[in-house]
Amino acid sequence: MANVLVSAPKQARAGEIVEIRTLASHPMETGFRAGTNGTLIPRDIVREFSCSYGGVTVFRMELSPAIAANPYIAFHLRARETGPIVLRWTGDNGFSVEETVTLQVA
Repeated sequence: MANVLVSAPKQARAGEIVEIRTLASHPMETGFRAGTNGTLIPRDIVREFSCSYGGVTVFRMELSPAIAANPYIAFHLRARETGPIVLRWTGDNGFSVEETVTLQVA
């Protein structure tokens, strides 16, 4: 299981643009590198990241083997209503992490 860090404001005014920042601890093996015995190390990457806010997907991205280990992702969204922000990472070998933060909108 990977460790993830999420930086998001706890409160915002209605209509305010807020920044969400995430960092996932994951080694990200490309599948193109040979191990000490000369055989290829199997691919192990985070393939997709998505964010839903109030049940609606507001940000989604597909990652490739070229992405760095421990991917850092930052994006913005408009605060509309108080509700959960659900962040999901999925990848190879059954990798799946979900983190939820709540945004209070006044």
